[in-house]
Amino acid sequence: MSETAPPPGTPLVQGPGPNELRDPLVRRELKRAAVWLGLAAAMALVVLLIQPILIIFGGLVFASMLDGGVRLLGRVLPIARGWRLAIVVLLTILFIGGVVYMTGVQVADQFAQLRVTLEAQANRLIGWAGEHGMLPGRADLNALAQQALGSFGRLTSWLGTALGAMASLLMVVVIGLFVAIEPRLYERGLEWLVPSDMRGEWAITIDRMAHTMRRLLAGRLLGMLVEGVLIWLALWAAGVPMALLLGIITGMLAFIPNIGALVSGALMVAVGFSAGYEQGIWAIIIYFAIQNFDGYVVIPMIAKNTVDMPPALTLSSQILASTLFGVLGLALADPIVAMIKVALERGSERARDDDDAATVEAAPVT
Repeated sequence: MSETAPPPGTPLVQGPGPNELRDPLVRRELKRAAVWLGLAAAMALVVLLIQPILIIFGGLVFASMLDGGVRLLGRVLPIARGWRLAIVVLLTILFIGGVVYMTGVQVADQFAQLRVTLEAQANRLIGWAGEHGMLPGRADLNALAQQALGSFGRLTSWLGTALGAMASLLMVVVIGLFVAIEPRLYERGLEWLVPSDMRGEWAITIDRMAHTMRRLLAGRLLGMLVEGVLIWLALWAAGVPMALLLGIITGMLAFIPNIGALVSGALMVAVGFSAGYEQGIWAIIIYFAIQNFDGYVVIPMIAKNTVDMPPALTLSSQILASTLFGVLGLALADPIVAMIKVALERGSERARDDDDAATVEAAPVT
């Protein structure tokens, strides 16, 4: 600070200070700063809470699937919505339970056979290595034991990941059931969060998003059905064992793009070679043939007739979502992109309507 007072007549600092909240200029600048700070805080929260957000969105996707089944059932069975929802949920539980039971029984039998085969092959390998002096010494065995104990931590980590995935799946199912029971309740809640002058526009956008989601999921379920049936028939014709089970597993894993196809393909090839060399070759040929047919013919046709999403955009979104958010992001990449597409299209439509209205108002009256 200056030690001497300013001489009389010295002009003072002009303009409002930052603590003069009554000034319109200060209030306007504070509003701008609050908007930018709020936007930065919202982006930080999205990054930190992306997994819970994806779980909630997954629940909405599951609710859309149930709602689509309820609406489809309502065309042939005109009863109350609650009863139709109960029928859809019961059929879903019976289908999943039947698949799990069939899978469990078949896998248990195959695992027992595999264990016996591996033990026999391991004993033969150990005997052959002992005859040729290739068995490791005591020091090598100790090192192998230490590596095995060190891998126990990774095993527990994988087990925790699997348990977390099961808990996330359970939360998705619970959220989807609650939303499907009374969807209008949650729609009104979202409308209440929107300013009153924008609620009409918000309702139109949400309705279009829900319609697009149902069409997208219906197309995906149709693609899963086509792929599962083709795999079943082709494997059955080639003499590969467990053809029906592999078809069901392939159809269910087709909900997860890319990764699901790789897992189902590995299962088909493994089961095929367990039955013989010829069946294994046929399993590889069937896998590549049907995957290419499904990826280049069935999926594009379904996507074009449901939500009109370009294949390159779909694949790019799946790559980005899987890199950023993992398997859950990969499974939900298509619905997320479809919802963004609907919102952008509605915004463009509204801007065009405003421009047309402004042009009509500015036109001279003759």
